[in-house]
Amino acid sequence: MKFIILGCGSSMGVPRADGFFGNCNPKNLKNLRSRCSAIIIGKSKNILIDTSPDLRQQLIKNKIKKIDTVLYTHMHADQTHGINDLRIFYLRNKKKIPVYADTKTKKYLLKSFSYCFQKNYDYPSILKLNNSKKKFTFDKSIKIESIKVGHGSINSLSYIINKKLAYLPDVNKIFKKDLKKFKKLNYLIIDCLRYKKHSSHFNLDDIFKLNKLLKPKKMILTNLHSDLDYDDLLDILPKNIKPAYDGLTVKI
Repeated sequence: MKFIILGCGSSMGVPRADGFFGNCNPKNLKNLRSRCSAIIIGKSKNILIDTSPDLRQQLIKNKIKKIDTVLYTHMHADQTHGINDLRIFYLRNKKKIPVYADTKTKKYLLKSFSYCFQKNYDYPSILKLNNSKKKFTFDKSIKIESIKVGHGSINSLSYIINKKLAYLPDVNKIFKKDLKKFKKLNYLIIDCLRYKKHSSHFNLDDIFKLNKLLKPKKMILTNLHSDLDYDDLLDILPKNIKPAYDGLTVKI
């Protein structure tokens, strides 16, 4: 089973639409960051987490030929606005793709992308919208637990896969009652937006504190803003912490 970080960039990506790279060296391909999505590749099921606005290019680049289920973390545009790219997978299979989201995200998706869920003229609905669950099982071997985390003024869902890998792309608070679930994991893939403090994302100082508290075997930083150059981060991070890059793949 594989976990692929399809995109590891913040809401505007690196470079931004105007070509601005910020502090990132444009010659390093690992600084080319699309918006956050990830996918679990199982024996027979592919479970996508979030539909980034860059989803089409991410799927082509990683040669993803099918998507069986989608799990959403939250309602923000950089996690949802690639939803239309799911259409081809419905057309291939002639079967609605099940989508799971919390209440706020469900309302946002229905309001913003109603055509995906309801027949519109000659176009069939392509998705089936479901309430998120605390626990999911796919392929019998893929067990996923969803846990609410703080993300500024809203909550976001994080996902722990097989008690080995946690994915928290948008977060600035892990609630005390859940901290033990994130301790000593093989992989902790987590939001690290920039050097400076932010109201809805962890920053680098927060990451250093969490590393000491949670003691993951390996921590991978995602949702990286243009402030954070890949090589500059490597120079200052402890050995068990690495910045993500688009296409980074780990075995679960």
